[in-house]
Amino acid sequence: MKKAFLQLHLSIFLAGFTGVLGKLITLNEGLLVWWRLLLTAATMWVLFSLTRKLQKVSWRTALELSGVGFLAAMHWVTFYGSIKTANVSVALVCFSSVGFFTSLTEPLLEKKPVDFKEVLLGLLVMAGISIIFHFDARYKTGIILGVLCAVLLAFSMVLLRRYLKTLNSETVLTYQLSGGFLWLSLLLPLYLYYFPGKLLPGWSNLGWLLFLAWFCSVWAFTLTGNALKKLSAYTVNLSFNLEPLYGIILAFVLYSEQQELGLSFLVGSSLILLSVLIHTWLVWRRGKR
Repeated sequence: MKKAFLQLHLSIFLAGFTGVLGKLITLNEGLLVWWRLLLTAATMWVLFSLTRKLQKVSWRTALELSGVGFLAAMHWVTFYGSIKTANVSVALVCFSSVGFFTSLTEPLLEKKPVDFKEVLLGLLVMAGISIIFHFDARYKTGIILGVLCAVLLAFSMVLLRRYLKTLNSETVLTYQLSGGFLWLSLLLPLYLYYFPGKLLPGWSNLGWLLFLAWFCSVWAFTLTGNALKKLSAYTVNLSFNLEPLYGIILAFVLYSEQQELGLSFLVGSSLILLSVLIHTWLVWRRGKR
């Protein structure tokens, strides 16, 4: 159990580190995601083929998963766009609103009753984001991109769960990310026309991209899968509420972003943190029952 908890929190820490890398890698957000998808998908095909974890899927399922992968790719593009137009802390605070949007999209797509407790907690998150948005004009573009990133992630997570009922997670994730890479590759010429950037990353960027793909994506995913063998799903979901917190702490330590943030950010992020704490308590109660 101790090893499982260690693996779980290491995977959450690595997930939180992706925001820091988004600022460290100097490629624009589109190229950053394109390289991340290429390296991650290629690694997964090799690794999971060698370990025989990939299952056969129909062409229709592969195409559907590629569509979910496109949503995930756009989620990453808007997430890193939020970081580059604002900063890591603002992007991660907006990312926290994914719970609110999931509480709306899941009943819509899965025809389930709305959980009004989750909606109310999500509204508390949105109130916190609204305070930051209205009182700190520097981050408006970053906040809009950050909220859009949360919406895209909410849709992709709900859709992805359908395939996890019949396929293992390695197969689903490999096809999803491969599809996201292919769709983004088709859009890349148009993207570079409006947002030009250097295609080749350079040695420094390549090193960080490999770290992002191998450690923050493939290894983090493997660690979470190993933790799930010993821990319940609700414990894992509960713990992942800490991801934005880890990322913001890293941004404070590495980039001293607390010096850039005003009172509105502190008030707004406090409301968001309160929502996460209440949600954590509710999930803990549900898990005990």
